[in-house]
Amino acid sequence: MLSNNSLRKIDVQDLMVFVAVYERNNLTQVSDALHVSPSTVSYCLKKLRIGFEDELFISTRSGMRPTRKATAMLQHVQQILQALDLCHSGLRTFDPGSQPWTFTVCAPEYFELLILPHLLRRFIASDYRVVINVCKPQKDLPVEALNDGHFDLALCFGPDFHRLARGLNAQTLLEDDLVCVADQQYAPDTPMINVDLFTARNHVYPTPWVCDVNMVDAWLSGHGRQRHIAARANTYGSALQLVHGTDCFLTLPRRVQALLGNEPWLAVRELPVDLPGFSLDMVWSERADQDEANGWLREQIVRVCADQGLL
Repeated sequence: MLSNNSLRKIDVQDLMVFVAVYERNNLTQVSDALHVSPSTVSYCLKKLRIGFEDELFISTRSGMRPTRKATAMLQHVQQILQALDLCHSGLRTFDPGSQPWTFTVCAPEYFELLILPHLLRRFIASDYRVVINVCKPQKDLPVEALNDGHFDLALCFGPDFHRLARGLNAQTLLEDDLVCVADQQYAPDTPMINVDLFTARNHVYPTPWVCDVNMVDAWLSGHGRQRHIAARANTYGSALQLVHGTDCFLTLPRRVQALLGNEPWLAVRELPVDLPGFSLDMVWSERADQDEANGWLREQIVRVCADQGLL
């Protein structure tokens, strides 16, 4: 925190004027060097004097002479300006257009449907030579593959579906919930499906990642119930086709249903309110946290989520 409220009024131009006056000793030369008017230089000096409660420079026949306080301040002010310059240039060391870059991410189909298409279009529009390789998640979070650099990122469902190991960082990208879809001719008349009706039907189960347990069956288990899965599909799209012409239910993320489930034969029904929602989390290693390319990719993903209203 600043020790004096008047310091809040001092800006970068004021500090640049301070250094220039110290080095040149002549206000006219300072005005020419910084391409500002003499009145601007005088105004900046006035703000500096008020803020630092010192005259700072004494006007003499031979030029502006720094006071003892100005001399003590010089190195600190120069460091502030250098730090600001590093904030601008030091974080731009990764150039995705300079050479081909390949990133490998472990991510479910959910990421491929909702985020990756927008990410790809962004890269192509910017002429970035970036390749994204997506690997399907397995049962457990790929901790070792993240730590050894085999995966740059992992996208996984949360919260708490995967225990976050030490040495990993995580960020929630978006939140979603689930809806039930069915063929119109077999859809219930009610807008919401209760547990009894839900478990009475056959189900199609899409497998966005390899896992023995999923949140729907865990929720049913909490109610002392279970469902019968008639078919398992590799993708959400193929799962939808399996529902067509049958009395099967299919549970989908709401955002995926809005994207894919627009066929005229399809009916959407709400699930009980106590069925929990979920998040999509981005996970990376602490080593990757210091990598400029990895940080750039994470920022691009966050930007896509923000632009698409997912955040």
